[in-house]
Amino acid sequence: MYKYISVPQTQDNQSTQSIKAEIKSLLKKKNAILLSHVYQRMEIQDIADFVGDSFELSKIARNTPAEVIIFCGVHFMAETAKLLSPHKTVLLPEENAGCPMADMINPCDVEELRKTHPNTPVMCYVNSSLAVKAESDYCCTSSNAVEIARRINSNKIIFIPDKCLGYWVQKNLPEKEIILFNAFCPTHYQINAQRIKEIKQELPQVFTLAHPECERSILELANYIGSTSQMYKFAQEDKHETFLVLSELGLVERMSRNIKGKFFCTPYPSPICPNMKLNTLESVLECLKKDKYEIRIPEYGVKNGLFERAENTVNNMFEILSYNF
Repeated sequence: MYKYISVPQTQDNQSTQSIKAEIKSLLKKKNAILLSHVYQRMEIQDIADFVGDSFELSKIARNTPAEVIIFCGVHFMAETAKLLSPHKTVLLPEENAGCPMADMINPCDVEELRKTHPNTPVMCYVNSSLAVKAESDYCCTSSNAVEIARRINSNKIIFIPDKCLGYWVQKNLPEKEIILFNAFCPTHYQINAQRIKEIKQELPQVFTLAHPECERSILELANYIGSTSQMYKFAQEDKHETFLVLSELGLVERMSRNIKGKFFCTPYPSPICPNMKLNTLESVLECLKKDKYEIRIPEYGVKNGLFERAENTVNNMFEILSYNF
C-alpha cells in the first residue's frame, strides 16, 4: 500500500494548446481577467492571469480594471468577488462548483449562536455563503484569520464555520475565547494522522506543511502551518529539500512544477476537492463564449440589505487590516 505519492509532470496535447489559445484571445477581446485558485487543475492555472489563495484573489478582484472576472474556484469565491466589485461581471465556469463546508451553516445557525453568546462579534471564514456573511461582523481567510481575531476588540469571538481553522485561531490566541461551530472541509478532514506518522518514519528528512483546515491531530504533526500561498512561499524560501504537503493536490502540483530542486509529496490517497476540479478548460471556454454562469446580485438581497451587509462584512476584513485601495 502506498503511503504517499509525488506528482508527475504532464505535457499539453495539440487540442489543449488550441483551447488555451482561444481562451486567451477571448479574454483579451472581452477585457476579461481569469482568476484561478491554487486548487484548480494545472491546465487552468497555466493560463490564469493570477493564481493564488482566496485572500490574494479577493484583493485582485477588487482592484482589477477588467470589466469581466472569470473566477475558477467555487461559488463562494465568485460571490465574494461580486461583493467586492458589484459593477463588474463575474462569471463562474461551472454552476455546480460549490463548497461542502459553506453548505454546513446557514443564517439561522448564526442567529442561534448570537442568542447563546450575546454581544459577541461574529468572525466568518470566507468559505461561506453571502447570506451567512450578511449575518456576520468580520470576514477572514486562512492567511489572516489569526491577525483579524487579534485585532477585534473583544476577548470572546464566535468563529464560523470551520472548527479546524477556529481551533488554529484559538491556539494562537489563548488569551481570547473562540466559540466554534461544527463545520469542516471534507477534503482536508480526510487526511489521516496515522498515515502522516508512517510517512514521517519512512522519510525522516521530510518537512511537513499543513493547511489550518486540517484536523487538530494533523496540525500537531506539522512543522509549518499556513494558507496555500503561505505554504508555497515558505517552500520556496526554506532550506529543506523534501516536503510533505497536507493540503489539496492542486497546491502540490504547483509546487512540484514551479519550485525546482525540491521534492514534494502528498498522502495517498491524495486530498482532492471534487468541486474545485469541476472547472475545466472546456467550461472556461464555454463560459467566455456564452457569458455563463453570471453571479448576480439577487433582487431580494438588495431590497432587504442582504448584499450590502455581506459587502460590509468583507470590507471590514480589509479595514481592520488597514489595507488601502
